[in-house]
Amino acid sequence: MRSWHARGRQSRVGVARRVGTAAALTAALLGAVSCTGTANPAPAVAGTAPATTGTAPASTGTAPAATPTGSPSAAPAPVPDILRFTGTTLTGAAFDAAQFAGRPVVLWFWAPWCATCASQAWTVAEVAPRYRDTVPIVGVAGLGEQRAMKEFVTEFDLAGMPQIDDRAGAIWRRFKVTEQSIFVVIDRDGKVVHQGFLDGEALTARVAALAGA
Repeated sequence: MRSWHARGRQSRVGVARRVGTAAALTAALLGAVSCTGTANPAPAVAGTAPATTGTAPASTGTAPAATPTGSPSAAPAPVPDILRFTGTTLTGAAFDAAQFAGRPVVLWFWAPWCATCASQAWTVAEVAPRYRDTVPIVGVAGLGEQRAMKEFVTEFDLAGMPQIDDRAGAIWRRFKVTEQSIFVVIDRDGKVVHQGFLDGEALTARVAALAGA
């Protein structure tokens, strides 16, 4: 077994060696500072974020340009006088024709007991959903009872388009409609380009032309 004095001498030797090593590292670090003015950064360790420099990058004075994500929304189209009317649909909803400003629209004046209207209803029911967003077709029911109007809409599957309840005849008089079945075709500028009878083929052709205009 070593004596206490031997262990003491070994401990002092170890301490002296560690002190000498620390002094050598301090001298090397001071030498690096005296050459460059700043300490050399420690090598980057894989898997760690790079060290920051302590200063933010210089500002250019202007914010980076934003990348456009879409075209600016267009200003709402002016409402032409011909579309300045309101009403109530057969379902009880408020109706405002101003919503169609800037788009062509077709008004269909019909009566529930009209055989000609019934023959046109199948074409209207087929065309209206196809052009709902480009050339809306709006039914204007008159000259009859509300119950009969609703039955007509159900029978010919016309619920997918607005159907105005015009039993009082206000919209019929506004457009000077005196008989059924009448189509009033209005272009996107609010000009009436047709008012009168249209068979199924002619109605389809006119709506398609307006959608492509």
